[in-house]
Amino acid sequence: MQKALQEARERNLDLIQVTEKADPPVCKIMDYGKFIYQQQKKEKSAVKKQRGGELKGVRIGFNMAQHDLEVRAHQAEKFLKAGNKVRIEMRLRGREKALGNVAKEKISKFLEVLGTLTVYKAERDLKREPRGFTMIISKV
Repeated sequence: MQKALQEARERNLDLIQVTEKADPPVCKIMDYGKFIYQQQKKEKSAVKKQRGGELKGVRIGFNMAQHDLEVRAHQAEKFLKAGNKVRIEMRLRGREKALGNVAKEKISKFLEVLGTLTVYKAERDLKREPRGFTMIISKV
């Protein structure tokens, strides 16, 4: 250890302990500022790669046609393949609020179409809220 410390001083650099757990301590001779910069850069890139798991939304309308449901299902499939969770939302306005069973059928049709495209699981089951229905799904 003394020899390494002396060599670092001769080179005008710092002696940096890399791992604490190793029995003979593992050290590097380098500039401490550069070492800190590299560590921060590694942490930032790790956070960037950690991406995924965001909550994306797909809104379904009460009077949507079958083709429109298929388009939304393809969009939800893309979100799921990217590793995101998807919130399926159906807003009900006016008299639509009284027709909850029709809205549930529309959502089940959407889930049927999505089931043919990809495998998913329900994170949160279909829930009635004051303004409509919501459900959260994710990839299995």
